[in-house]
Amino acid sequence: MEATTYQEVQGLSRMTVGELRDKYLEVFGEETRSYHKEFLRKRIAWRIQALAEGDLSERARRRAEELANDADLRTRSPRDPVASGSAEVKARTVTSRISPSHDPRLPLPGTLLAREFQGRDIVVKVLDNGFEFDGRRYKSLSAIAQEVTGSKWNGFLFFGIADAAAKGRSLKPERRNGGTNEQKQ
Repeated sequence: MEATTYQEVQGLSRMTVGELRDKYLEVFGEETRSYHKEFLRKRIAWRIQALAEGDLSERARRRAEELANDADLRTRSPRDPVASGSAEVKARTVTSRISPSHDPRLPLPGTLLAREFQGRDIVVKVLDNGFEFDGRRYKSLSAIAQEVTGSKWNGFLFFGIADAAAKGRSLKPERRNGGTNEQKQ
């Protein structure tokens, strides 16, 4: 998802139900009967993404419908050949770890990291060998954090991903003290 599309979708969460209903009329071309904020937000977000990045082609829709109609529903799961003791299967099975080619603290390339700082949405795209912010490439998250704040920051702390992977938390930064940039000590 592009940064401008992401920011537009993020802006939906700050809208009132009345504003969401107006936005729904704008993007769908018809009024909605719903007054459910989350439903409206999700539908509008989907439509904005579909308009920005393209929807499924008619051919793809027909093929998906075809596959859904032809799909056989499995009533029993397949048996586990390794558990049944097949020596042939065990002999040809290789178990090993794949070593990551990038920093394991970072999400996969293509992921968007978002952070609000002093009322401004900061959206960074993770690349194979760096990051993209405001159309410019950076080598580190710390460089982006310094660009945004004007002071030195640890990029992982600024974007809230310092120990997220190790602790199994989400990558969304926590906000404390009314949205200031102070971190929990």
